[in-house]
Amino acid sequence: MALCIELHPVNPQPRLLAQAVEVLRAGGLLVYPTDTCYALGCMIAARESQERLRRIRQLDLQHDLSLLFSGISQLADYAKLDDRAYALLRKTLPGPYTFILPATKDVPRRLADPRKRSIGVRIPKNPLCENLITDLGEPLMSSTLQLPGASAPLTDPDEICEVLGNQVDMVLLSGVGGVLCSTVVDLLQWPPQVLREGSGDPGLLGLSVAAQCPVPY
Repeated sequence: MALCIELHPVNPQPRLLAQAVEVLRAGGLLVYPTDTCYALGCMIAARESQERLRRIRQLDLQHDLSLLFSGISQLADYAKLDDRAYALLRKTLPGPYTFILPATKDVPRRLADPRKRSIGVRIPKNPLCENLITDLGEPLMSSTLQLPGASAPLTDPDEICEVLGNQVDMVLLSGVGGVLCSTVVDLLQWPPQVLREGSGDPGLLGLSVAAQCPVPY
């Protein structure tokens, strides 16, 4: 049974964050809150945990997982940013947006879209996420905690522990989670397109919604 621990939403306890970092560095799979919904996350090198994540969500290998970063400077090591993209990220991040960007040559092929060589990136406006990723020293591979056949992500802490307790290595809880996922914005073209409207306001980007993604990141 996974260890379920409660963290303060604004000032997460350093000792508990250190435990979570140890689990991640050992190749573990976490449940943790973001600024939108609860999510599943592991390190990029943790292949076994990525396979578990995909089994929990019932995702095939063509479904992209997003990368969560602590800041734009860390993100730039994984995604290519021109001046227009950089300005848009500076305007909206941290916040409830996932941006699709070209991957750098250093991103392993298994992490990027094989046709477009793109990745989905996020910088959540959430102190717990920011501190966790900063302490970890690298981004988190992540996917929304929405189970197969469910119409919305899991939100209740007790239910999350009951349902996921035997499938992950640690559950970080911080109150009831949200039900709206991030707004997904495609920056592989200009002007950008909003692929899915979520918590983030497309009006802040000056864009309209082009389509709906059937499955959240």
